[in-house]
Amino acid sequence: MRILITGGAGFIGSAVVRQAIRDGHVVQNLDALTYAANLDNVADVASSNRYSFIRTDIREPEAVDAAIMDFQPDAIMHLAAESHVDRSIDSARVFLETNIMGTFNMLEAARRYWQSQGAPETFRFHHVSTDEVYGTLGAIGQFQETTPYAPNSPYSASKAGSDHLVRAWHETYGLPILLTNCSNNYGPFHFPEKLIPLTILNALSGKPIPVYGKGENVRDWLYVEDHADALLTVLANGQNGRTYNIGGENEAKNIDIVTTICAILDNRRPAGAPHARLIQFVTDRPGHDLRYAIDPTRIREELGWRPSVTLQEGLEKTVDWFLNNSDWWGPLLERDGIGDRLGISI
Repeated sequence: MRILITGGAGFIGSAVVRQAIRDGHVVQNLDALTYAANLDNVADVASSNRYSFIRTDIREPEAVDAAIMDFQPDAIMHLAAESHVDRSIDSARVFLETNIMGTFNMLEAARRYWQSQGAPETFRFHHVSTDEVYGTLGAIGQFQETTPYAPNSPYSASKAGSDHLVRAWHETYGLPILLTNCSNNYGPFHFPEKLIPLTILNALSGKPIPVYGKGENVRDWLYVEDHADALLTVLANGQNGRTYNIGGENEAKNIDIVTTICAILDNRRPAGAPHARLIQFVTDRPGHDLRYAIDPTRIREELGWRPSVTLQEGLEKTVDWFLNNSDWWGPLLERDGIGDRLGISI
């Protein structure tokens, strides 16, 4: 397929780009290269004659229109988004502009292109979203595709809004769509402001490892390369108009994630052991959701997909990748906001 991927220089988007090229697809990577993007993420495939890059901001409708019309995709995978909850607390506007209006621009451009091609049934607009749109869970239960939306942060509210737009464009205009909601991703090329890479890098440098509240918040962790495989599986085989929840089947408390990473580093870098001595409990994030958990029944039964990487295996692979790729993450530590506590200015 000819696939246009938005946000393909970001963490998840770049994993999809790399996997799509390995699978033999022709890919155009459309990215604005904002603070969390990095073309080094796709360096392994950049020389492929099936890969191209165009620097375009999804907040600019004319540029989006031109890119889609020029590339003539068989499918669009829309991953471009602002995604850091703490940043959304400090500055919500850019999240609304990118995640809601940017998605509107993508939908309208996709609709015009699709109609210009004779509205082929094989075309797909695949919108990649998050389980955070469902809000928070108590001690039991899992998010299903039918779970009512109840977002609790500016970030999750903006993603919920974009999900609703995608559904509306399908129901009103007939645009063929797929929608996926995933659990927390981790793995290679993870931007340093997120929990797992922050824990690794702070531990390596002997800095305090901040853990919000008591570290009791639970997330379902999904290895990013498993996620990329799931997304391309949905794109190829998913039912038009259908939502699929993608989970890692790996629930864990934040404190357990942090202590596991510290234990791995104790083995890999014993000179700094015990790394857990660096853990520091800090003021919790406002409105911090207690627990997320995905029920993956639909994607497993309909499409035959399950995650392949266990949490322990994935964390070990991630730690090893960061240990071996300081040339990648070193320059990123100078980017805006990295190392600063965000999301408390309310």
